Parts: sequence; C-alpha cells; structure tokens
Amino acid sequence: MSDPTQVNRVPDKPAGTAASRHRKNLTWALALTSAFMAIEVVGALWTGSLALLSDAAHMLTDAGGMALALLAIRFSERPRTPQKTYGYVRMEVLSALTNAVVLLLLTIYIFYEAYQRYLNPPEILGVPMLAVAAAGLVVNLISMKLLAAGSKESLNMKGAYFEVLGDMLGSLGVLAAATIIILTGWKLADPLIGAGIGLLIIPRTWTLLKQAIHILMEGTPPEVDVALLERKLLAIPGVTGVRDLHVWTITSGLDSMSGHLVVDGGTDAKTVLAAAREAMATRFALSHTTIEIEDAESAAAEGARAV
Repeated sequence: MSDPTQVNRVPDKPAGTAASRHRKNLTWALALTSAFMAIEVVGALWTGSLALLSDAAHMLTDAGGMALALLAIRFSERPRTPQKTYGYVRMEVLSALTNAVVLLLLTIYIFYEAYQRYLNPPEILGVPMLAVAAAGLVVNLISMKLLAAGSKESLNMKGAYFEVLGDMLGSLGVLAAATIIILTGWKLADPLIGAGIGLLIIPRTWTLLKQAIHILMEGTPPEVDVALLERKLLAIPGVTGVRDLHVWTITSGLDSMSGHLVVDGGTDAKTVLAAAREAMATRFALSHTTIEIEDAESAAAEGARAV
C-alpha cells in the first residue's frame, strides 16, 4: 500500500536568496556606477573617443543591470501566492538573462561603431580621455570588490559582476588607447581597442546566458551528480527502487529535489524518509525536497497499469 507520508518543504516566504544577502553591496555598486556614468558620458562626447564611449555604454548597462538585480531581489522576497507557489524568486534568473542579452547586443553595436571609426577616424583628445578612463578604472575596481562575494553564490549577482568586470577591462583598454594616441598620434588605436573590449566580454556573457537558460529549462544543478544521488538513495536499507527523480534549481542558491522511493513491505516509512533527507542534505546540500514512499507491490501495480 502506498504511504502518502512525504517531505514537502516549500516555505511561505523565502528566507533570503543568495543575492538578497548581498543587497547592500549591490546598492553601493549601483550608486558608484550611476554617479560616474554621467561623468564618463560627458568625457566620451568631449574627447570623441569610441573606446571611452563604449565604456560609458557599459556603465549604463551596468547601472540598468544592477537596478534590475535589486528589483529582482525585492520581488524574490515576496511571499508565495496560490498562483505563484514559489513566489517570485525566479525574477533573479530572468534578470540575469536580460543582462546577458543586453550586453551581447551592446557588443554588436560596439563592433559596428568600431568599423565606422576604422573607415573614418575622428579627432580624439588623448589627455582628457586618459584622465576619465583612469577615474573609471578606480570606480570599476571598487564595484568589483563590492560584488565579488555575491557573484560566487548568485547568478543574478554574477551577472552584475561580469558587467562591472567588462567595464574594468574597458577602462584598461581606454587607458591603453589614450596612451597610444598621446605618444604616437595613431587614432586607429581607439576603434581597434574598442572592438577588442567587445571580444573580451563575449565569452563571459555567453557563459552567463547559458547558465540562466539552463535554470529556466529546469536543468540539473552542475554540482549535483544525479547518478550518484540515485545510488545513495538505493543504498538506504529497505529501498528497492527510485522513480520520478528530479533535481533542479529554482534560483541561485536554492536547489530542489523530488522523487519516489520504492520500499520492501514492512519497511518503516519514517525511517526511510529520515535517512533520505539526511543523505540529500549532507551529501548534496539539498534541503528543499519532496520524497514519497511507495511499497514495491503498489509500485509494480502502477507500472503495470501504465503499460
């Protein structure tokens, strides 16, 4: 006879996602980026530099991305509803996906503008360009420091971190271009380095995009070996089979697992559940689990009906 006893741990309100624990640092990074963005835009228009304009555009994307991240954190902390049983925690993943797409589109624009500048190099003011880029580098390094810890725990925070990292690389590129222009007068250094900045950003952005899509497709968390997990469950005394096993990520730092355990007749369901919960929590860091116990006879009958 099937035992309906199960563990179903869906909190009414998330205790706090990985990103929400780093809200303060994200807010500071947003404030720094937004404040300097206006300065860099003015500097880009003043000097006529594509590399500096590209960096300013990245700062604008950063500001928007971090604002989206903060908005996602706020949504993720809302309680669940009958219509949204997981609440709004997936907003973090959608935010990361949006950031990745916008950054890829921005990189395409940089390539286009670099080509136009290559054909018709404009006049560029090297010294002011150098000064603005140096200040931008300092701001980016501070922002990266603020976001580094959170980027290891949250895909949403990782998106913001990668954008600031792209800005930092952009600032280094602008510094190099400005130095070349000042020392040699070679104006093509500006569009070429601007395009190089885009090339450096693409691999990291592509990785972020794939991770976000993997989560939205209910993919298995990369740190979880499903085959090993199934073997651990089968090793529990009394368990003869595992059915409907699923492991997925709801949002960064919140993985879930569900499945049915087939047991011998007379096996104590509570003992099996306790052992399964312990194995999931200690070996795979899965505390958000739904496990149902079925006896072998009922499972076999259900399988026969399905055939």
